[in-house]
Amino acid sequence: MATPVITGERASARTAAPGTATRPISTAALRRAVDTPPGRLRLAGAALVALVLLFGAVTAWQAGSRATASGHVAGRSGPLSQDAAEIYRSLADADTTAASGFLLAGAEPPAVRKRYQDDLATASRLLAEAAARAGSDPDAQHWITELNQQLPQYAGLVETARANDRQGLPLGGAYLRYASTLMQDTMLANAQHLVDAEARALDGDYADAEALPWAALVLGLLALGALARYQLLLFRRTNRVFNPGLLTASATLLVAVGWLLAGSLAAGAWLADSRTDGTEPLTALNRARTQALQAHTAENLNLVARGSSDTYTKRWATVTDALAGPAGPNGTARDGGSLEQALRLAPRDAGGQVAEARKQFTGWDARHRQAAEKEGAGDFDAALQGTVGAGRDDTAEASFAALDEQLGRAATVERARFRAAADGVDGTLEALAVGAAALAVLSAVAVVRGIGRRLADYR
Repeated sequence: MATPVITGERASARTAAPGTATRPISTAALRRAVDTPPGRLRLAGAALVALVLLFGAVTAWQAGSRATASGHVAGRSGPLSQDAAEIYRSLADADTTAASGFLLAGAEPPAVRKRYQDDLATASRLLAEAAARAGSDPDAQHWITELNQQLPQYAGLVETARANDRQGLPLGGAYLRYASTLMQDTMLANAQHLVDAEARALDGDYADAEALPWAALVLGLLALGALARYQLLLFRRTNRVFNPGLLTASATLLVAVGWLLAGSLAAGAWLADSRTDGTEPLTALNRARTQALQAHTAENLNLVARGSSDTYTKRWATVTDALAGPAGPNGTARDGGSLEQALRLAPRDAGGQVAEARKQFTGWDARHRQAAEKEGAGDFDAALQGTVGAGRDDTAEASFAALDEQLGRAATVERARFRAAADGVDGTLEALAVGAAALAVLSAVAVVRGIGRRLADYR
């Protein structure tokens, strides 16, 4: 039987030595392949698949980034911001309570001493928790370290003041004023720096979490436009109205884009609620609480100073003007200040407590003026009893305590509202990322099937 003779290029391919490199496809050959109808179909299909998959990848990346930022709002920067404000409040309250206990001396109730100790313990605990949550944030870690070093110094000065006072030594008042100076001028300033640092971090996380995924939305619309345009082109060339694969790809992609937009807007609305019903009212409320504490500290330290300085009288006037607005000509009418701002921003279920706190401030202001008049007349004991009289309900101390209690209740409501609005948003955005990516993959598969149906016409 004769052996067939193989000639030309086929012979060269058959007889080429193993391992030798074959000649690459030329540009002209590639152009000829693309210029054919099947080639153009394959090229269009590859472009459509790449565009759809790029939409899925960008969607997953942007939604995932928003989910991370949203998780930080709910679990890190939000709680850290609240902890920083509570650290400030605990330190300011400790200073106020230390002054009250010093003034009462031997008549100091156990509850006052316990409150001071609880304030220091709370500040110490929250500083440790803040250090763990802050991670590698250099600003926050710096202020936390400063406060951790200063807290025992302050506590030591207060105990020295108490020891001197128990022995009847006049140095006790000097030590207490020195401790309060350390607190007011240094520690609370550092605590405010910590509050500001955490507020900036929270604002940054909010901005990242609330941002719409514009790049993904634009890519999705471009992919939908490309699919629609190519289906119209196929209709003109083939007179076939529908391509089931490309139609399925378009529908799937449209669902993905709609889901991305709706989910992003819903998550943004929840985060906006957490800001307007939680973060912003809490910020105003914390400002009012700290100013009330500063006013009460100035009120007490003015009695500790026994008229040797007008520093604390001036501080009382400055702080209460910021808290409730400037006093009117008769010394009673006040309007504005951080209390009014806290009332204006408070959600409905917290507004009643803030309004009651404003009423309590009016009574506190009146009792403070009565005590100041008695001190000015030389009746120090009457001024002391009107300010911090133990067990009495008609003192400035009692009015301040009622005001602080109402503001604390409002803060509890607003913290709950923040958690209710912010919790779970990250999970929604994660599901959005996974779902949109999965729909993009399904859309790409449908494109391949649709193009494959047209390629079959040429076989």
